[in-house]
Amino acid sequence: MKKNKGLQRRWLRNTLSIVLALVLLCVTAISVTVAAYYYSNMKAGMVSKAKTSTQFFETYIGQSYNEYYRSCAKFAQTFDSKDVMELQFVDTNHRIVASSYTQLASSVAVTSDITEAIETQKISTFTGENPATGERIMAVSSPLIYSNGEVIGVLRYVTSLSKVDRQIIFFSLTVAVVGIVLMLIVYVSGRYYVKSILVPVTEITDTAKRIAAGGYGVQIQRKFDDEIGELADTINDMSNKISQSEKMQSEFMSSVSHELRTPLTAISGWSETLLSVGGSVDSAEAKRGLNIIVREARRLTGMVEELLEFSRMQDGRFKLNVAQSDIRSEFEDTVFMYGSRLEQENIELEYLENFDDIPEIPCDTSRMRQVFLNLLDNAAKHGGEGGKITAEMCLEGEEVVVRIRDFGCGIPEDELPLVKKRFYKGSSKARGSGIGLAVCEEIVTMHNGSLELQNAEGGGTLVTIRLPVG
Repeated sequence: MKKNKGLQRRWLRNTLSIVLALVLLCVTAISVTVAAYYYSNMKAGMVSKAKTSTQFFETYIGQSYNEYYRSCAKFAQTFDSKDVMELQFVDTNHRIVASSYTQLASSVAVTSDITEAIETQKISTFTGENPATGERIMAVSSPLIYSNGEVIGVLRYVTSLSKVDRQIIFFSLTVAVVGIVLMLIVYVSGRYYVKSILVPVTEITDTAKRIAAGGYGVQIQRKFDDEIGELADTINDMSNKISQSEKMQSEFMSSVSHELRTPLTAISGWSETLLSVGGSVDSAEAKRGLNIIVREARRLTGMVEELLEFSRMQDGRFKLNVAQSDIRSEFEDTVFMYGSRLEQENIELEYLENFDDIPEIPCDTSRMRQVFLNLLDNAAKHGGEGGKITAEMCLEGEEVVVRIRDFGCGIPEDELPLVKKRFYKGSSKARGSGIGLAVCEEIVTMHNGSLELQNAEGGGTLVTIRLPVG
């Protein structure tokens, strides 16, 4: 659970840090844009007003200084926008000679716009802190030029930026609040989303731990039709397969123990019988006992070899000795040799001959003979009640095809996909370890071929082997 909490914190921290960065970036960008917009509009309006006023006041510049001063004072007193901005007339010594304010805030103006307007004879602007009052202001100075080209003063508009700054701050705070609300929405929705993932993941983790602890077959209830649901289905399938594997291994151990005990009991019992009677080996009873000992010893040897083969497959020591071989000859020899043995059990093994020209193919003849013998033995054990087995080999395209069929009761449909799995014996009561078909399929697969089992029409089981010619 701590890991999940750590994942939740990490997810939320990463997400919120990105959202916070975006909100700060947006607030900053919007604030700067709004401030620039307000300031540029104010500056443009004041510059335009300064130009108009300067052009209007040019008619007074040719008067005497006293008349000029009175004209400035009269123009300043009749200024109709005094509640928004201050109109000043400044001489070349930066003294304010007239102002739209009844009381002059200062007799001297020292901002840079006045100096620039006098020196450049062009309209100049200033935005910043008023050195006299400490207040943020915006000022526009337009030079008043005498007829001889001399600057005799400056017409200056000054306005406070406090209201504009408050509006910009208010707008920025509004945007910031919107950003915070957005972050809260992201946080709440993120927690809900992460929780919707972590809760089922936690349940899946707990179930996986139960499976790892030995609770094979435990199932997770699927609640979502998404990747979480697919993960639950995968773990459920894994749990089922592990449970089946454990069951098959348990059955395998039980079966192998029984299969090994049976021939050993027979061998031990008859050996003790022969030793106790002390009779001649020529007697019928002794011959019967020796035959049983030989048969069961061979059976025991076959089982041990089968287990050894399977062990080699499991650890990768299983190898093939491949050479160009007459596969048909090997198959026919196996069929005829095994057929004489099946006659003793009253089972007919019929070889279906054909005239196909089957070429030599690269294969390990001893391994393929092992496959043929195992499949024929399976047909006898599981389908021997049919009294007949057929075997054939033919050429189909670029494949050599081997078919072995018995006429028994067949394989239940639900067991067909499982019969080739290791340790699986299904509902069959016949003796065996349950790994013979797994070994056969491994050998055929290593030859780049395939082994298929199916129920034949009319009853019985049909085994088909396909081997490539090349």
